[in-house]
Amino acid sequence: MTEDRWSEGEPATLLRPDRPALVTRLVHGPQRLGDAGVIDLGGQVGQPVGGEVRWLGETYRLVRPSLSDLLSTIRRGPQIITGKDASQLLHLASVRPGGRVGEAGSGSGALTLALAYAVGPTGHVLSCDRRREFLDQARANVARAHLEDRVEFRERDVAAEGFGATGLESLILDLPEPWEVLGWTRVALASGGYAATYTPTYNQLERTVHGLREEGFTEVRALEVIERGLHVGEGGTRPEFEMLGHTGFLAVGRKVE
Repeated sequence: MTEDRWSEGEPATLLRPDRPALVTRLVHGPQRLGDAGVIDLGGQVGQPVGGEVRWLGETYRLVRPSLSDLLSTIRRGPQIITGKDASQLLHLASVRPGGRVGEAGSGSGALTLALAYAVGPTGHVLSCDRRREFLDQARANVARAHLEDRVEFRERDVAAEGFGATGLESLILDLPEPWEVLGWTRVALASGGYAATYTPTYNQLERTVHGLREEGFTEVRALEVIERGLHVGEGGTRPEFEMLGHTGFLAVGRKVE
């Protein structure tokens, strides 16, 4: 079995117990890590993944970034879909390695990144947004994660023009009025493909679900994901006082002929 070694330009995560992950790129020469300081990781190129790095008097492990690492350090512009909702959307839309999937509403690229991570190196993601500044933001975040080869960005008003694609296995809509795009979504999807949506209010959810049914989608369902952390102690385990409550409502339907 070939030992996993670093190549120049790869994203990498510096880990230290009880500290936030620091995501960077493996390049020669000094680079700044946010407000933490300056580091030169050039000496790690060609070295085994998981080795120790001494920096600012402390020892870190240099590992490949997880999806959680990438999402927690994303550079935000528009509001992002959080990890709890993104993971459920990928499940609802049956996103798989090697899949051909799409999204409308690139935003800051958090969901784009999750989709690219999920489809793997043989998959393809089509990301559409009508605002160029959002596309630029999403493109930069995806490139920072070194996943740009898996994503095609299009400046496109999908409500007016559609997706310009067919045969997609999944389409996720993060739009203010997703019901206006469901006809085009049906055209873009392969038979058996899934349409999933993310909306923040009950009124939007209701119109979206009615729209899915009117367009002939089956297996239509709606749900909300609420995340509550637990404080685990010796004989004193209890829910955290604060929780990540409402972020958005999810809906899904499947195309059948």
